[in-house]
Amino acid sequence: MDWAWFAQQLAAMARDLLAQQSVDSTLARITGAAMELVEGCDAAGILVLHGTKVQTLAPTDGLVVDSDRLQERLGEGPCFDVARAKDGERVFRIRDFSQEQPQWPAYAPAAHRLGVGSMMGFLLYTEDEELGALNVYSRRPGAFTDASELAGWLLASHAAVAFASARTHAQMERAVATRHLIGEAMGILMGSHRLTEEQAFDVLRRYSQENNVKLNEVARRVCEQGSLG
Repeated sequence: MDWAWFAQQLAAMARDLLAQQSVDSTLARITGAAMELVEGCDAAGILVLHGTKVQTLAPTDGLVVDSDRLQERLGEGPCFDVARAKDGERVFRIRDFSQEQPQWPAYAPAAHRLGVGSMMGFLLYTEDEELGALNVYSRRPGAFTDASELAGWLLASHAAVAFASARTHAQMERAVATRHLIGEAMGILMGSHRLTEEQAFDVLRRYSQENNVKLNEVARRVCEQGSLG
């Protein structure tokens, strides 16, 4: 590994990540960088756990999706373990899937049949929240070295910050859009029913509670139909 080159590429990637316009593009840049910067990497993806359900983000190859679905179906696997790590390992490396892996007796042989030769995973996290795992795959056994693992860990450390920042930005954008939508709906109700601002908001709130519909969906209905009827 040429670490001077790697440092330059990592710095460029960090700047590029912060310039992305969406969470999806940020994640795609992360997995693309794994392909470029981690020696031996044939495929990469990000796995996020929602309870026992798996969400695969920005996969570079169908192998990533197949592996994640396999782990979900079996309820075991290294990506599962690292994605829900609290105090445990935040990095894993499996050198050879042709050999027995006692920790994942069902997943490992099935993954080998999919074409996985070796694999690494890195928890994407900040101090405040667990975000999932960046996983990299090779179709060859023994493809990942200590240098590959260090490169992946450094990449994941930068990626976690960019991932968290992108999610926060997206959440803020949604909050602003929702606030604008509610304000527009209130204006329609105020004009059509001669209500005050407080009364219009109360109409939206009560309809939301009584019909178990989210407030932003109630507001969207008013904006589209001109009323709640």
